Amino acid sequence: MSPRERRNGFNHPTACDITPRAIFEQRRSLLQALAAGGAGTVLAGWAARDARAQMAPPGKLPALKAVRSTLAGAQGADKPTPHELVTSYNNFYEFGTDKADPARRAHTLKTEPWTVSIEGELRKPLKLDLDALLKLAPMEERIYRMRCVEGWSMVIPWIGWSLAELIRKVEPTGNAKFVEFTTLADPAQMPGLRSRVLDWPYVEGLRLDEAMHPLTMMAFGLYGEVLPKQNGAPLRLVVPWKYGFKSGKSIVRIRFTEKQPATSWNLAAAQEYGFYSNVNPKVDHPRWSQATERRIGEDGLLQRRRPTLMFNGYEAQVGQLYAGMDLAKFY
Repeated sequence: MSPRERRNGFNHPTACDITPRAIFEQRRSLLQALAAGGAGTVLAGWAARDARAQMAPPGKLPALKAVRSTLAGAQGADKPTPHELVTSYNNFYEFGTDKADPARRAHTLKTEPWTVSIEGELRKPLKLDLDALLKLAPMEERIYRMRCVEGWSMVIPWIGWSLAELIRKVEPTGNAKFVEFTTLADPAQMPGLRSRVLDWPYVEGLRLDEAMHPLTMMAFGLYGEVLPKQNGAPLRLVVPWKYGFKSGKSIVRIRFTEKQPATSWNLAAAQEYGFYSNVNPKVDHPRWSQATERRIGEDGLLQRRRPTLMFNGYEAQVGQLYAGMDLAKFY
C-alpha cells in the first residue's frame, strides 16, 4: 500500500465495510457530481436553489463597520450578488457537500471564544483571540469577484484588512517562503467531517509574496455584518484572483514555512487542483472548460455564461507575481 493510500485512510475499513476501491470510486463520483457544466438536471437543480434562496430574508447579524477601500482593484464595477444568495449557496465541506448544507448545518459552529495561532518561521510568533484580530488593522469594505473552480461566480462585498498587516507584525524570517492556513476540524461542530471526500483538517497555502499582496485579505464580515457561519466565520482568507477553494474558512492556524505546504485539494487530486490555482480561462480543468462562468443569481433558469477573465480580472494588480512562469505547468 502506498504512503498516499495510508495517508488517505484507505487501510481502515469504514462502518459499512467499504473497500478501498469503493472509497476511491465514491470520491471520484462525488467530484464528478460537483463539476460545473454538467447535465441539464444539474443546472436545473442550481436554478431551483437560486430561486429558493432569493425568497430568503436578509441576515440579521451584528454590524461590522468599515470604510470603503481605496486599494486598486478593491472596488469592482460588477453588481454585487444578492446577500441571500451569498449566504445560502456555499462550499464548506465541513458541513456537507451540497450547496445548501452549510446554511442548514453551520449553526453548530461555535465562534466564541476563538484563537488563531501564528507560528513557524517567524521572529514574533503570536496567538491572538478574535477581539485582538478585529482590532489589528482598520476594517475596509472591498467588493471582490469570487470565481469557483466549478465554473460559477459571485461578487461579494467583504469586510476585513490586508493579510500583510498581520505578516508585518510577526516578522517572517529569511526562511519563510510560504504561508499555510488550517481550518478548524471539530467533528462535534462539523458534521461534514464524516465525509471521506477530503483529508481533514482543511489546509491551504500561498507563496509568501502572494500572501503579502495587498489584495489578499483576512475577512471578518460581508454586506456590512460579521461573517455568517456558513461563509467561514469568524474569519477567513480571501484571495480574489485564485479559485475560491484557495480561500480557507474558519481559520485556526497560520504557519510560515520554508517548503511548499501540502494542501487539501492538491492531495485529493493533484492532477486537477494545483497549488497555485490561479483563475486562468486558458487552462481547463481536466473535466471541464474554465473559459466561461455562470454568475449566481443572473438571468434565471436559462442562465448565460460570461467569459472568465485572466486572474479573475485582477491581472493588472497581480500579473507581475507570475512573470516568466509557465502557467499551464504551475496551474
